[in-house]
Amino acid sequence: MNVLIAEDELDMVKILRSYFQKEGFTVFTATNGAEALNLFYREKIDLAILDWMMPEKDGLTVCREMKQTHKIKVLILTARETGEDEYLALSAGADDYVNKPFYPKVLLMRAKKLMQMESVQRIKDVSFDIASKCVWRAGEELVLTKTEFELLRVFSQNRKQILTRDQLLDLVWGVDYMGDSRTVDTHIRRLREKIGEDIIQTHRGIGYSTSE
Repeated sequence: MNVLIAEDELDMVKILRSYFQKEGFTVFTATNGAEALNLFYREKIDLAILDWMMPEKDGLTVCREMKQTHKIKVLILTARETGEDEYLALSAGADDYVNKPFYPKVLLMRAKKLMQMESVQRIKDVSFDIASKCVWRAGEELVLTKTEFELLRVFSQNRKQILTRDQLLDLVWGVDYMGDSRTVDTHIRRLREKIGEDIIQTHRGIGYSTSE
């Protein structure tokens, strides 16, 4: 799941990127409206989180252009608090509207709800509950390590998208991880032993993806 966060407050961008990456999102960031649109046309964006008062092009202008050209969900962030402002945002095509200041976990929850990301997900005959972290295969409960579960969740939220080792390290181990990237191969091998060999595909020299 690809999310674009367009916000000119760099500290806020850093915080939101961390929260969304930990939940398996692939995050693109921009600090002004023009940059946001460039990313939007270059990448496949599923959800755009746009600050209203951005430089160069404001969030509503960016929202209108996105909605006119692609099917995408848009959430507007703003420090403006009047009912008229909310009306303007929704009239511009925004799917949701969040006032600043906000708690990042609440924004994340709103984003998941907007994208209809259910707690229980399924890949072939493997089901898993994001909330309880329980995993089942053909009705039998499996025991996964924390890292194995995070890998499964990340693959589920980026279905059929090829993820490189570096991307998986950032999404699962965190951007501060300094170890060998080959640890990804080891954990995927162990995960395959538990969930089956046919769910995660290897793309030699590139990375990994789900088979569906």
